[in-house]
Amino acid sequence: MLGIFGITFPIFALIGLGYVVTRYEVFKASDTRVLGKYVMNIALPGLLFNTVATRPITDVINPGYMLAFALGGFATLLLVFGFLGLTRTGPNRRAIAAMGSTCPNSGFVGYPILLLAYPDLAGVALAMNFLVENILIIPACLILIELAHSGGESSSVGRRIAGAFGTLLRRPFVIGLIVGLAVSAAGLPVPEPLTRLTGMLAVSAAPVALVVIGGSLVGLSPKGNLLLAAQIVVGKLVIHPLVTAGIALILMSAGLSISPDMWAILILTTSMPMFTTWVVIAQESGHEGLASLALLGATAMSFVSLSVVLAIVS
Repeated sequence: MLGIFGITFPIFALIGLGYVVTRYEVFKASDTRVLGKYVMNIALPGLLFNTVATRPITDVINPGYMLAFALGGFATLLLVFGFLGLTRTGPNRRAIAAMGSTCPNSGFVGYPILLLAYPDLAGVALAMNFLVENILIIPACLILIELAHSGGESSSVGRRIAGAFGTLLRRPFVIGLIVGLAVSAAGLPVPEPLTRLTGMLAVSAAPVALVVIGGSLVGLSPKGNLLLAAQIVVGKLVIHPLVTAGIALILMSAGLSISPDMWAILILTTSMPMFTTWVVIAQESGHEGLASLALLGATAMSFVSLSVVLAIVS
């Protein structure tokens, strides 16, 4: 139990520190956004390049893990969307809720936890998570939201998804990941000075990301539909990992290879609270209050839920 507390305490202590220094204006909210940009545009690209480029491509791409992660995300998306339909929740709020239940915060919360629990595999898992999330799961969620918002007009959906992919390909962490994959696939050696540089950036990613998460919670409105927010929290912290675990077990029984460590990482990743950008996406539909309430609840409850998951998988 002390070992699990040793993993979760520093993670949530840094989140708490980020909240306190922002709440009491040691850092301004704008400072937190700058730190977030540093993580997304400098530290994570360096981390991903360093992790991927210095390993054989076969060590970076695990088909069983990626398939289970993708199918678990799609199944959770459809399950939550369908369930909320039975409760007569409007299509737009259903789509927002389904995305919140499906997209974990792999970069800002997931990677720091994996770095403490599985240090040798954390960077590889992050690379695979980002590939699946940004190429498959997030676009699928955006399609669902756009269909609900536009009433099913395919032209509007096409423009939204094309714009999302265009933005995605310009993100520095995606560029770092793609370049790293290219270097790994080609078997090119990475010069030692470059390895040291990207390694230094990689070390800074986790602690700064956690402080940013804490700071981003300041100012979020706790007003919204409490019942639906609670359902989203349950969907993200309970349903998503359970569904993904079940799918992974089915795939493994069918002969697909997922090592015990990668299986544990899969369940941990899907147990993370939702990513903070989800609140911005919800704001476009006028549901930022609901999203903020769910994000606050999921982040707070994940201290307990992640400790339970760590106890189960470790």
